[in-house]
Amino acid sequence: MIDSHCHLADEVFAADLEAVVGRARDAGLERALTILAAGDDKEEAQANRLLSLWPDVRLAIGVHPHAAATFAAAPDEAAIRVRQQVTRMPAVRAVGEIGLDYHYDFAPPTVQQQVFRAQVSLARELDLPIVIHTREADEDTLRILSEEGIGTRPGRGRLRGVLHCFTGGPSLARAGLDLGLYISCSGIITFPKAAELRETVRGVPLDRVLIETDSPFLAPVPYRGKRNEPAYVARVAQTLGDMHGISADDVCRQTAANFHALFRP
Repeated sequence: MIDSHCHLADEVFAADLEAVVGRARDAGLERALTILAAGDDKEEAQANRLLSLWPDVRLAIGVHPHAAATFAAAPDEAAIRVRQQVTRMPAVRAVGEIGLDYHYDFAPPTVQQQVFRAQVSLARELDLPIVIHTREADEDTLRILSEEGIGTRPGRGRLRGVLHCFTGGPSLARAGLDLGLYISCSGIITFPKAAELRETVRGVPLDRVLIETDSPFLAPVPYRGKRNEPAYVARVAQTLGDMHGISADDVCRQTAANFHALFRP
């Protein structure tokens, strides 16, 4: 079992990181992909501490769309910052999370798009997958991915990735699958009011699904209202199994294989 997206370098885990890791291992997790904000020294230090506790953890580094405004004058600097951190952290296996978020007005859409493109180009150059955040920006996200060469583009490398914390409808799922992306399910699929999302996810082939917590956010039922953590990804696996009429163990085996295929850990 693998948590394909969590934020264990977040300061909310600083005080009890060892216990959180212990619970994850006790729950049967093989590894987790921890997301770092590019250029955040505190997160980098905590990630190094995490790796000393759990060497099988892998990392992703990127400039989140919420932070894109920092690079408004020079969008390419976002990719430079990510590259520098990737170079000094050998556990990195992806660029992310990156993408577009028009729900909040933290950066103009044009700036977000420029910063996103710069990092997508870097990922292609480094032959790393991308972890994609999209919120109320699906059309632009898919357009940029298509223009930047998702799939195989001769001479430019192969771009691959995952739509993380998927909450979209059937059209986004189909478009993502058509571009070769994986679809990652979070604890949201356990929420009572998420029937439409569950129906969409049920239509995604299991060999294209990942599971995640996005911890410390979005704790699944029955932990809603509490801090989320990687051990709770078991609830996502169980819900997926119930949806498909298979065991949680079968879900864990398949999604772990998918994780390995995408991130090559």
